[in-house]
This record gives sequence, structure tokens and C-alpha cells, in this order.
Amino acid sequence: MATGLLTDEAAEQIVTTCRTAVGDSFRSATYFTRDDYEQLYLREDLERDADLSTFIGHEWRGFTTAQTAYENSELGDYNYTIRVFDNGFLIRVTNESEGVLVTTDGLTLKDFEEVATALNSFLGERALD
Repeated sequence: MATGLLTDEAAEQIVTTCRTAVGDSFRSATYFTRDDYEQLYLREDLERDADLSTFIGHEWRGFTTAQTAYENSELGDYNYTIRVFDNGFLIRVTNESEGVLVTTDGLTLKDFEEVATALNSFLGERALD
């Protein structure tokens, strides 16, 4: 499963983290940087026709916009984004150089917090390497 962006181990760690946190509600996971992306997982019952390059471009710009807009606010540091759609949810966990998009079926806020915390930890460990 080596992507060129991630080792097999890192890609599997993201997928396992998401699967553990959200179980059967897990729809997809895509790892991205400013310049590239790789879909790491797509549940078998879903179509493979999403325009990921557009999604990634929007989510990267969204991250930088949100981070700048809320900088030094009383809300504290930006952590992650949840987007709600008719047929599922998207969670974006991003740092200065990379991120992960995860799509799910219905979840609780606690489930989102769990997956975001685990992915933030993963991205933080990579930043130290």
C-alpha cells in the first residue's frame, strides 16, 4: 500500500486509527500535503468517482483560512473541522504541512473527537521525525 507520500506502515496506521475510532461508519481516508494526496481507504460500497483533487484543494485552503481567521481568538487554537452532508460527514485534521480527510456515516461528537485526537497525534509524531 506504499503511496510514495507515506510508508506502508504510516498508511496502515491512519486506516487502523480511523477504523478503531469510528468502526463500520468509516467511509474513506485520504492523506494529503500541500502538493499531493493519496486515498488510503475507500469502503467497498462507495463509488470511486469523487474529485479528490478539488476536495483537497478546498480543504487545504479552508485550513489555512480558518487558522488565520481564528488566530489569537478567545476560542483557542484551531483543532479540526467537521463538515455535515446529506449522506455523511467529513473530518479534516491538518497541520502546517500535511493532513487527513476522513469521511464517515453518522457519528457522535465524541467519535469525532477520538479520531481527531488520534490523527493529530499521528501528524505531530511525523512532524518530529
